[in-house]
Amino acid sequence: MLDLILLEDEAVLREELCDFLSGCGYRVDAESSLAGFRQRFDPTRHGIALLDLGLPDGDGLTLIQELRARGERLGIVVLTARGGARDRVNGLDTGADHYLSKTSDLDELASTLAALARRLDGPSSCLADTWVLELGPRSLRPPGGPDIALSEQDLTVLHELMRNAGNTVSRRQIIQALDEDFFSYDQRRLDTQMRRLRRKVEESCGLTLPINTARNVGYRFHEKASVSL
Repeated sequence: MLDLILLEDEAVLREELCDFLSGCGYRVDAESSLAGFRQRFDPTRHGIALLDLGLPDGDGLTLIQELRARGERLGIVVLTARGGARDRVNGLDTGADHYLSKTSDLDELASTLAALARRLDGPSSCLADTWVLELGPRSLRPPGGPDIALSEQDLTVLHELMRNAGNTVSRRQIIQALDEDFFSYDQRRLDTQMRRLRRKVEESCGLTLPINTARNVGYRFHEKASVSL
């Protein structure tokens, strides 16, 4: 998985984005200034940068120019309040791979980052391969990795997500699949289970479980999936 570095000076938004991106499976380092970014950025580790432009110590476009001038193989996504057509053209011409307004839906951001990661990692990446869910043996087979044993609840959750791969599955749908009452169910249990699943997969094979979090809505398995008896 490509690590991500976030540059956003608004503290509340920075924290929200960190939570969201972590929920999508990224390992995130966050900075609030150009100086902080320059100090933290590690080209051997960070594969994607998510950048604001209006920063307390300068313009993010200057940073993009610097990175491109050094020839860094870095995916750059701009997320900014400058949403005009001319601003977007300037950002892309400067060297950004994608340019999003801060009014964009978080699902759009997640999809943009996933598409960029696929392109950067190449066709052999786990993001481009098929994940197989085995219902009988109750296991998950990641691309090129060993089978991972699943609990009954893990299997139920992954079944709902993987048979609807590419689409957001609501919390209600997952909770009902678990044979629980949506209105009395403590939804923090579902969040805990998703974190545990992601950790289990990463510890078992070193890959990132390709599930995006649609905050307060549900989850989406965003790569190729196959469900087998």
